[in-house]
Amino acid sequence: MKIAMIIVRTLMGLMFLFASVVVLFKINMGKMPEMSEANKTFMAGITASGYLMTFIKVTELVCAILFLIGRYVTLATVVIFPIVINILLTHIFVAPDGVPTAVALLIGNLFLAYYYRKNYVTLFAAK
Repeated sequence: MKIAMIIVRTLMGLMFLFASVVVLFKINMGKMPEMSEANKTFMAGITASGYLMTFIKVTELVCAILFLIGRYVTLATVVIFPIVINILLTHIFVAPDGVPTAVALLIGNLFLAYYYRKNYVTLFAAK
């Protein structure tokens, strides 16, 4: 189980590291695939806010680093979860071609949450 956790944690860290570095440092990865009108509108809205895309990508970068170094993985799993849900829902409703990758991210995140479940006990304790 520990080896599986290390593999999942590393793969998620690499995926988020790549996704955030490409956007934050405006690295040109060649010709981008054509986006649907709904996806163009969605991305234009996020970009037009001026801060949201940067905020998301910096959050992804920090969580990716935490996943890769293996420190504060419990915190990174909680922080990245809303972003993973948004990625999944965006691909379900706006850009269906990315659903398999989004599902893989969700499964990886849920696996890490399950692996570190003992660390979440105090979150759900009634005071």
